[in-house]
Amino acid sequence: MSGILSYFLPKDKVFYSLFEEASDNLQEIAKKLVQVVHEPDFNKRASLITEMEAIEHKNDEITHKIFIELGKNFITPFDREDIHSLASALDDIADYIYAAAKKINFYKIDPISDQGIQKTAEAINDAVKAVKSAVTELRNLKNTQKIIECVIKINSIENNADDIFDMSIERLFESDVDAKELIKRREIYQVMETATDKCEDAGNVIESIVVKYA
Repeated sequence: MSGILSYFLPKDKVFYSLFEEASDNLQEIAKKLVQVVHEPDFNKRASLITEMEAIEHKNDEITHKIFIELGKNFITPFDREDIHSLASALDDIADYIYAAAKKINFYKIDPISDQGIQKTAEAINDAVKAVKSAVTELRNLKNTQKIIECVIKINSIENNADDIFDMSIERLFESDVDAKELIKRREIYQVMETATDKCEDAGNVIESIVVKYA
């Protein structure tokens, strides 16, 4: 009987713990990105990027665990669609952060000389911190004001990242770099800006959860 009852009990701790673990990984990989864009040595950057790859793989595993739990558990702490959307958004953030770092070395771009890359990396790091704070508060939904403040901060950072992107593209086209260099840098800007978009996506899902259940 206890086994049957346990099947129908909400697995809050499972989902919340996995989301918190994912947000911890995001904070770690975002910090590594900041290190990458401030590291002048190609080989040292490569070492950091390898560490980021391991974190990204770890987040893939967490996402997979969340999806498995969704299939196993009849009752969930909030909507199954929201759980799936949040897990996907957190996974996307890690994917784009890693992709940005990988492209910097793949294209042999010197990030030290590029303010757009450095400023966007800082914006990503700040957005991830806000995502982590919001995710942490989901466990009990008592401090809804803090969660909303985090969501507002994420949106503000994303808007700032859009401005940085526009400024970087404008400066890029005004510079005398060749076409290949222009294409490489523009692609890196786009991937980094998308990382902040994914943070906003995560914030939107969290806001939806708050509205439904707080």
